Amino acid sequence: MALRETQLQKLVKKKSESKLTTRLSFVHIKSSKTVPVNPKPFLNNLTGKPVMVKLKWGMEYKGYLVSVDSYMNLQLANAEEYIDGQSTGSLGEILIRCNNVLYLRGVPEDEEIEEADQD
Repeated sequence: MALRETQLQKLVKKKSESKLTTRLSFVHIKSSKTVPVNPKPFLNNLTGKPVMVKLKWGMEYKGYLVSVDSYMNLQLANAEEYIDGQSTGSLGEILIRCNNVLYLRGVPEDEEIEEADQD
């Protein structure tokens, strides 16, 4: 009886290790898709280019990134405000305080052209 229990324990241990390995490899595969980016060079590379900034509160602002300070406050020119995907109008030059930003992304040139054609 003790021999059977030992064999059973080995089998259970082997299966649990294989599941753990599978889980870990899955996590590794998923995590390898995201590449950490240092924010300061990322923001400096976007200076002068069209960007979309989403705030924690849901509003989005599209404009040209003019500058970023040491606190990562953002200055945009030719900014437009979007609420629920709808443009609420042009704001011109704006300053967005860093703690309000959820994310910032560069706007591809083809997306910029498509919107200009629609107007």
